[in-house]
Amino acid sequence: MRDMSHYPVLSKVNNPPDIRDMDIHELKTLCTDIRQYMVDVISEIGGHFGGGLGTVELTVALHKVFNTPSDLLVWDTGHQAYPHKILTGRKESLHTIRQLNGISGFLKRSESEYDTFGAGHASTSISAALGMSIAHRHLKNDREVVAIIGDGAMTGGMAYEAMNNSGVLKADIKVILNDNNMSIAPNVWQISNYFTEMIAHPEYNKFKGYVWDLTGKLDNFGDRLRGIAARLENGIKSVVTPGMLFEALGFRYFGPVNGHNLHQLIRIFEQVKPLRGPILIHVTTQKGKGYKPAEQHVQRLHASTPFDKVTGKAIKKSGSSAAYTTIFGEALTEIIQENKNVVGITAAMPDGTGLNILQERIPENYYDVGIAEEHAVTFAAGLATQGVTPVVAIYSTFLQRAFDQIIHDVALQKLHAVFVLDRAGLVGADGPTHHGTFDLTYLRLIPGMVIMAPKDESELRDMLYTAVVHRKGPVAIRYPRGNALGVPLKDGFEKIEIGKGEVLLEGKGVTIIAVGSMVDYALKSVDLFKAEGYNPEIINMRYVKPLDTELLHRVASSGNKIITLEENTVVGGFGSGVLEFLAEHRYKNDVLTLGLPDEFIDHGTQPELHNLIKLDPKGIVEKVKAFAPLKSEASAV
Repeated sequence: MRDMSHYPVLSKVNNPPDIRDMDIHELKTLCTDIRQYMVDVISEIGGHFGGGLGTVELTVALHKVFNTPSDLLVWDTGHQAYPHKILTGRKESLHTIRQLNGISGFLKRSESEYDTFGAGHASTSISAALGMSIAHRHLKNDREVVAIIGDGAMTGGMAYEAMNNSGVLKADIKVILNDNNMSIAPNVWQISNYFTEMIAHPEYNKFKGYVWDLTGKLDNFGDRLRGIAARLENGIKSVVTPGMLFEALGFRYFGPVNGHNLHQLIRIFEQVKPLRGPILIHVTTQKGKGYKPAEQHVQRLHASTPFDKVTGKAIKKSGSSAAYTTIFGEALTEIIQENKNVVGITAAMPDGTGLNILQERIPENYYDVGIAEEHAVTFAAGLATQGVTPVVAIYSTFLQRAFDQIIHDVALQKLHAVFVLDRAGLVGADGPTHHGTFDLTYLRLIPGMVIMAPKDESELRDMLYTAVVHRKGPVAIRYPRGNALGVPLKDGFEKIEIGKGEVLLEGKGVTIIAVGSMVDYALKSVDLFKAEGYNPEIINMRYVKPLDTELLHRVASSGNKIITLEENTVVGGFGSGVLEFLAEHRYKNDVLTLGLPDEFIDHGTQPELHNLIKLDPKGIVEKVKAFAPLKSEASAV
């Protein structure tokens, strides 16, 4: 238990009602406490960091003014909501965040009544808040609904779709745009603040309503006066604010407001609270606010492993091999140095995908489309129609958002686009919103799609090269989160024949056909198998689609019991593909498909989760023993 005496005001706060009678001085001290508490805890355990430091005052002001949880706060991209978690009964649990059996790093409805909507992927808050607002219109409930969006999420098209629909429905919804310079608009300060105070002030709105009612009674002359007044107000707004876009979507716009001026935030929220219809308050904040290393290194301290509290530098484990993302980024840069008709595309994740290497060395071949995965894929399709080879690097879980675009815009037209899926399989601390557990399933069903999964970093390099030179339609490569295995890397690249696996270890009785990250686990299980009297054959399948049918015919004809091994859901994945092949050719081998269970898996470290679902070497041996007991064991049973 952490000594809370170091945080004099925070120590007295357990839930939002505790802050509603505090004066501005206590609230400012509370903000200081929250910021220091976040630095103290997250520096020890790691987690998302910069976004939350920037929303401290915003969070305090929201819970001060709005009657949560009766009023609903809908957060986007939950990593900006750590202060929200601290204020809503979870400060004592913050040290467990993103750890096995601890609290989630994102918003989670089952965790707290204050978490109104699960948030892991970006750009969802306005849509969800609109649904809540319309639900309460139907239910005739009087509850405020506030969406907090930012940290780049306004680059996602879904946000504008939701805003457009909010305007059409004239919903009672308030949207807080947390603009932390990772988002949309340049700051326009003194004039905008003056104008905002004017148009948000109750007397102004009362006067405006009076004029509107009066002119409505003056027939045609009144209509002309209304038109002149509206044009005057819109003209002023277009000069001094970036709000015309939002006004065009049906929102009344207020801002920009200094998101670190607590007094100003509370006042603007109190003034707009009684207003009806769609309202947008544009709040400008600084990501990493109050902690210099995070202010100076926004990307690096967006999320971090444990770090030194003084310097902000990550505490690295000695002897760690390079990350898969780095291996990929270096390989793609090498390929582009030889072929300038290849380009890299990211959806706002250059560092996370390794494309920051390409960005630094060959920026003219690098494209960041923002948090807009659907657009990234169709943008790639357009490039491919003109003979440019796009390499689209997106986390496995985020590529789900562009499923239709992959089918309709790329595969249907047989366009050559390369999809590189980082974070395939279980990612660890970020949990079910970020686990890449479905990609083999949703990609395998697409006609013409080639799917590869490397066993190590050397094979990743060769697969990337193979995918780029393939030139016959879409190709996907998936690899896991984290450091690679540390195998030696050769100079240059070698093409791997499409649809060809490799036998890594001869054996009999049991054949383990593994793909991707699970090949290493299969090899690590060999000694455990031999200690139990088994002599397994180990195969690295390499390709999930097309399967190596020649190799499968040979394995099936041997009569061996077959174990498929993948870090993907067992529903419709690699193992399902092998079963389909065996059924089609009427083989009668006993088959066990091992992979991720048909359920959502919570957060924890990757080894912890693999152990929990028995997909580590020890668990694999245990499951195979139960499935294919040796003759002496079978007779004993």
